[in-house]
Amino acid sequence: MSRASLNTATVKHASLAEACQAAAAAGFGAVGPWRDVVQAVGAPQAARIIADAGLRASSLCRGGFLTAADDAGIRAALDDNKLAIEEAATIGTTELVFVVGGLVGSTPGGAPTSAVDRDLVSTRGRVADRIADLVPFAAEHGVRIVLEPLHPIFAADRAVISTLAQALDLAAPFAASEVGVVVDTYHVWWDPSLRRSIARAGREDRIASYQVCDWALPLAAEPLNSRGHVGDGYIDFATITGWVRDAGYVGDIETEIFNEEIWARPTQETAATVLDRYESHVAPHL
Repeated sequence: MSRASLNTATVKHASLAEACQAAAAAGFGAVGPWRDVVQAVGAPQAARIIADAGLRASSLCRGGFLTAADDAGIRAALDDNKLAIEEAATIGTTELVFVVGGLVGSTPGGAPTSAVDRDLVSTRGRVADRIADLVPFAAEHGVRIVLEPLHPIFAADRAVISTLAQALDLAAPFAASEVGVVVDTYHVWWDPSLRRSIARAGREDRIASYQVCDWALPLAAEPLNSRGHVGDGYIDFATITGWVRDAGYVGDIETEIFNEEIWARPTQETAATVLDRYESHVAPHL
């Protein structure tokens, strides 16, 4: 169970201290904090909270949103991501997860503005440019930029990277210690090239995080919040976990769930359920 990590998004309404207390009590080895709970107490205090609970930080979520086309938007994105890199280093993780952002003018979960830029190719090009801008700063701080492909339903508004292969291609110009990838079951389980891409990621030493949760139906009104507990949906965790294992990944496995009903449950109950599902559906295949 030492490789199991509780991502704080799974217990969204808990403070970092409450999440760490619940994780430690349940038997997790790590937590994967989001920046909101880190910034609520400050990164130095967040580091102390995690360490005092006997845990480690498996990653920090999230950097990214790199698609701005104007000078002010680019500067703002670079500034915020440099702050995120510093926060990651301070809490003691080498892995900063990036959600790269959607089309300029998009509204997460909503209709496009009148100024939406539908040029997907150019948008992806700007993502590559911003990664190149940030790699030297991240390397100076001992932090790896970790690209997370999101399911294609989020391509317009949240992430113009939809497959693990796309993420690996963006990472390719950089050392594996500088840019890695996330294998998140919710986002990539459907991909017919997934086995091949995971194997490639392993050969290139780019797997920086393995995140698990299930694809539950029906989708919520906000599809982002449709993730379910491992075992409650359609994902074949035995097969995908085996591919990740065979690719040589030996790091932490985070459970990251966005679900209004799960968020409404007591924090310690959710942590215990997450670890039970990890033990049943993931750990036997590592």
